[in-house]
Amino acid sequence: MTTWRTAAHFVAHPPPEGWRDDLAERIGRRPRRVGLWTELAMYGARRCLDVAGEVALPPGARIRVSSQRGAWGATHTGLAQLDAGLPMPFTFMQSQPALMLAEVGRCLEWQGDASFALCRDAAQVLRLAKLGASPDGLLFGVVEEERNGEPARSEWWRLVPT
Repeated sequence: MTTWRTAAHFVAHPPPEGWRDDLAERIGRRPRRVGLWTELAMYGARRCLDVAGEVALPPGARIRVSSQRGAWGATHTGLAQLDAGLPMPFTFMQSQPALMLAEVGRCLEWQGDASFALCRDAAQVLRLAKLGASPDGLLFGVVEEERNGEPARSEWWRLVPT
């Protein structure tokens, strides 16, 4: 059984004022054509690596992201636009977890094994993510948009096997 060490833990719950400006400065550009949920994921993942003192995520590491609702805002907006009779809305793309994973990889200058799980039990997703992970470890995040009075959350762990 592999033992894991937390190399870094970053929590933005809620994200601080100016977090979008911080993200743009850190990655050298303003994210375009992505939704709030994806930006929250990019911000937390990048900050977690910064806390770990890593310029880049090692190529063999994997990324796992968990959420109870995913891109709730973009999904809700896209469905409302479809109900209004509009053609497939642009926000449809913003509701897709694959776009979030691609943008997180892009802002980390990383390509590799990444996946998303929509679930209520992030601890179970983490247990599964650790199975078969390489010596380069894991970057694990929980990302939620603000909803029903609960603040937005982008919480990330950089885990490495010992």
